[in-house]
Amino acid sequence: MAERFRELIEAADEARLGPLAVRSYATRGRQRDEDPCSLRSPFQRDRDRIVHSKAFRRLKHKTQVFVAPEGDHYRTRLTHTLEAVGISRSVARALRLNEDLTEAIGLGHDLGHPPFGHAGEQALDEALQARFGRRFRHNEHSLRVVDVIERDGQGLNLTHEVRDGILTHTGPAVPATLEGRIVKLVDRVAYINHDIDDAIRAGVLRTDELPSGPVDLLGSSGSQRIDSLVHDLVEESDRAGDIRQSPRMGEAMLELRTFLFANVYDARALRAETAKAMGVVRSLFTSLCDDPAGVPDLRGDDLPTRVTDHLAGMTDRFAIRRYGELHVPSAWREP
Repeated sequence: MAERFRELIEAADEARLGPLAVRSYATRGRQRDEDPCSLRSPFQRDRDRIVHSKAFRRLKHKTQVFVAPEGDHYRTRLTHTLEAVGISRSVARALRLNEDLTEAIGLGHDLGHPPFGHAGEQALDEALQARFGRRFRHNEHSLRVVDVIERDGQGLNLTHEVRDGILTHTGPAVPATLEGRIVKLVDRVAYINHDIDDAIRAGVLRTDELPSGPVDLLGSSGSQRIDSLVHDLVEESDRAGDIRQSPRMGEAMLELRTFLFANVYDARALRAETAKAMGVVRSLFTSLCDDPAGVPDLRGDDLPTRVTDHLAGMTDRFAIRRYGELHVPSAWREP
């Protein structure tokens, strides 16, 4: 079976995949040459490496929107990743694209997110600019995680296609593969709808406050809206030979996103906690820069790189605990 595995996968690709899909063994290669696996294609191997990484496990304790939530049903960075991957695979399957490549990109796209979600990313970016004139972008750091940080500085040695999809999943760059373009769009489909769900659960938002235009077009529930957006995405992409939405569906999704920024992400109910979270990141950044003795040094990197790697890798709870150790006095106890 192992001797015939590649032949079987290549035959299945030709029978199942469309002409625009990346074939399972058509990768442009890895950063370093290595022997192939006899029972996994290159993209299946990348998927497994990401799932078994420390950075992937830490996503379960990183904020999506609500900082350190006590409830059991709020999304985390990990559950967002899994939801985005599930939708992305469905789209890839319908369009006869490579599901394994799509899954690997989706699983790795947010590995570089710092604690406290986008608030933490903004705080780290501002701190880096102010002290060192550098910027922080989570997609760039996600690539650094898989290229350098994992495996004690050796990295995961992923394929070019997966690395490209991770780097370009946000921002102006266009992914090189259709599979990467699926993840880039579906990432937004997923977080817009589950962030609405979490905001309603938290009492920050009521269902009847959602803008009527997008709701009338897409549906009144998160599942209905995702279903509408996915069907539109598949139909439009199939006609275009690229990953696209129809203009009216894209505009409706953008209106929901704009509404979220105004009424949830910047809501007064979250503003105070967001400010606290940003304060934690800024304080930790300053403390680590001023006293870097405990900051790991994997490959002889400079101080801003070492501090960024260490801080961005923290979970919410680790960052809060470390902040307490540095800035909250300990109670004296009798011997």
